[in-house]
Amino acid sequence: MADALRIGIAGLGTVGASLVRILTERRDSLATTCGRPIEVVAVTARDRAKDRGIALADDIWFADAGALAADAEMDVFVELMGGAGDPAYSAVKTALARGIHVVTANKALLASHGIELAGIAEKHGALLNYEAAVAGGIPVIKALRESMTGNTIARVYGIMNGTCNYILTKMEKEGLSFEACLKEAQRLGYAEADPAFDIEGNDTAHKLAILTSLAFGTAIAADDIYLEGITNISIEDIQAASDLGYRIKLLGVAQRTDSGGIEQRVHPTMVPFDSVIAQVDGVTNAVAIESDILGELLMVGPGAGGNATASAVLGDIADIAKSRPGAQHVPAFGRPVAALIPYTRAQIQSHEGGYFIRLKVIDRAGVFASVASRMAENGISLESIMQHSKHTQETGKPQTIILVTHATAEHSVRDAVAAIKGEGYLVGEPQVIRIERPKDY
Repeated sequence: MADALRIGIAGLGTVGASLVRILTERRDSLATTCGRPIEVVAVTARDRAKDRGIALADDIWFADAGALAADAEMDVFVELMGGAGDPAYSAVKTALARGIHVVTANKALLASHGIELAGIAEKHGALLNYEAAVAGGIPVIKALRESMTGNTIARVYGIMNGTCNYILTKMEKEGLSFEACLKEAQRLGYAEADPAFDIEGNDTAHKLAILTSLAFGTAIAADDIYLEGITNISIEDIQAASDLGYRIKLLGVAQRTDSGGIEQRVHPTMVPFDSVIAQVDGVTNAVAIESDILGELLMVGPGAGGNATASAVLGDIADIAKSRPGAQHVPAFGRPVAALIPYTRAQIQSHEGGYFIRLKVIDRAGVFASVASRMAENGISLESIMQHSKHTQETGKPQTIILVTHATAEHSVRDAVAAIKGEGYLVGEPQVIRIERPKDY
């Protein structure tokens, strides 16, 4: 049997501790399947004294991630600290510059510095593996980087944040407000004390930027994504969507356009009840890929949690353990950095599924006609327009108008809504949600 694969782990939180536990409990079976033992030879964490339920020898501890990356005698550096900046950034650069393979679950780091790090890896003959950075235990990175080689990708999209999916699911199933569901998500550990990164869509945007680079061969453009979170989704929106046969999900969508550019967007989306993606509830993630050879592929699975993420990290480690000395390495983003093309942003296209628009208006004559006129002036064809309010029969109370449009351009909807706001009969802010009608999902 070959010599042991020596790994150093920076970060022993939920994922890091789970990884060490799995490596310990399954040492013999992993050695058999990988053709060599896997040994943890170096670790570091902020609190060495914390009880993690795992046994670690005193002599493998390093003072910090920088020291571990620079000095540990290891073959693989596993970065599980998180964050786009230091210490993760400097530590990963140091390890790669030594020719040491890196496995990371850090989507923020990759979204900010992935291309630079991939270049360092190429220069020094190291691997940069990151399956756990997107959609937890779902093997979407390997699918795009290796399994779908030769396919031309048309679109990749999905549910990529378990916190948001949990909140939207709970709102629908229990009729609770956004605020109440967020508090429950925090109590269960699904949401951080400061949940902004998740609920405002940034986490999904980082993951989408990585998938976009893999799918379309472009440089990462995490700052060039249309972004909306779920903070403005009300129980009224959830109920109206249900009445129309839809569920609301936060989707990340990247697709090639006729102009040659790539459209990237993260926003709440209405999907039909009978689509598979609509059935993805709770903290589960789902990623769909549409391509010319394979066709349509949907992968569903746990998107977060210690075991799910540790499983993906272990898969990357096992790939390195099985690799042959001197073998050609798979580039971090599917092709050499020099072959990645600059990202060209495309204008958001017309939606085949159209838009859902909710307006709360003053109860007075002529409002329906005015709304319809503003839509028509902007070239928007309406599939339906209806009154939808608990106060429908109460004269003088604000009324809710629900509109569903046919396929139309984003700017037309925004222009029409702006014109309606100028009429003076709106109460509060209008709600606009895109409707996606996946082909088979």
